[in-house]
Amino acid sequence: MSDFLNKHYDLLVIGSGLFGATITHEAVKSGKSVLVLEKRDHIGGNIYTEKVEEIDVHKYGAHIFHTSNKEVWDYVTDLVPFNNFINSPVANYKGEMYNMPFNMNTFSKMFNISTPAQAKAVIDKERKEINGEPKNLEEQAISLVGRTIYTKLVKGYTEKQWGRDCKELPAFIIKRLPVRFTYDNNYFNDKYQGIPENGYTDLIEKLLEGSTVVTGVNFLSDKAKYFTLADKCVYTGPIDEFFAYSMGKLEYRSLKFETEILNEENHQGVAVVNYTEREIPYTRIIEHKHFNFGTQPKTVITREYPTDWEEGMEPYYPINNEKNQRLYEEYEKLAEKEGVIFGGRLASYKYYDMDDTIEAALKLAKEIL
Repeated sequence: MSDFLNKHYDLLVIGSGLFGATITHEAVKSGKSVLVLEKRDHIGGNIYTEKVEEIDVHKYGAHIFHTSNKEVWDYVTDLVPFNNFINSPVANYKGEMYNMPFNMNTFSKMFNISTPAQAKAVIDKERKEINGEPKNLEEQAISLVGRTIYTKLVKGYTEKQWGRDCKELPAFIIKRLPVRFTYDNNYFNDKYQGIPENGYTDLIEKLLEGSTVVTGVNFLSDKAKYFTLADKCVYTGPIDEFFAYSMGKLEYRSLKFETEILNEENHQGVAVVNYTEREIPYTRIIEHKHFNFGTQPKTVITREYPTDWEEGMEPYYPINNEKNQRLYEEYEKLAEKEGVIFGGRLASYKYYDMDDTIEAALKLAKEIL
């Protein structure tokens, strides 16, 4: 375990999530020796998958890879095989089931209509309820999709996500709500979509091949010691934690997960069901076997509960309001003086999709290697 302390490396990477693992892969390809230190007891960050009942369980919530960037798609599919999973979630509002994203299947059931012209007429009529500039998220959503869709499919889900009433949330959080006047349940518009056939941990293992990986090590507990182990350091953890929260804590929303093995073959018939009423405390149930078209005799489900982030919890979604953005910029100024390379979702205080993460890591790799 402590052997890694007696060697010197070209590059030290803090964090084995997708960003850190991609940087590592590029460094190893260019002939560099790389040490990866990971605080958790497993690799892969939030895309880590583990086998339960022979099912790849997405330990930290659903991760569906989608991109229109052919370079990124070729990059991951050259490493591991991907399936052709298409994300088609369903919303449950008080037992009524609606297709997501909002499309003609949703509208035909909700409004008892059958053509795009009829759906547009209903939505346009409802949108007129809001006059002038929307003052909060509720008004913004109604101005985009009308009150019926807002009430059934947006309001409760959003309030659970953010932990407050839609009237108290700023309008800019919902800049747009995708509305499709076609009978198409594919959630994403991207050209490429799928999930690694053997889980995301398989992808991370391939990215980390050729490096020295040590899990269960908190780099921040002794930065000075670990810095001496390499010529360069890439840090992918929370930027404010790196500086011991010296100027205050950046705010996040976090998630709690409740996972259960069920003695049934098929619990909900789809990978993701969103629960859009406020009274149900979780936002969604994930049935993991559907990500890989599983036929195992049992199934594994996970309920997802949004919550405020506190120190010690996993930060998921940055709250990018003005106050937090100003604080992040102060930390960014400190980071520029450190001689450390900061990158990834937490170090950049920015929500990244997986393809954006890889793209950003490849760009950084070209600059530093």
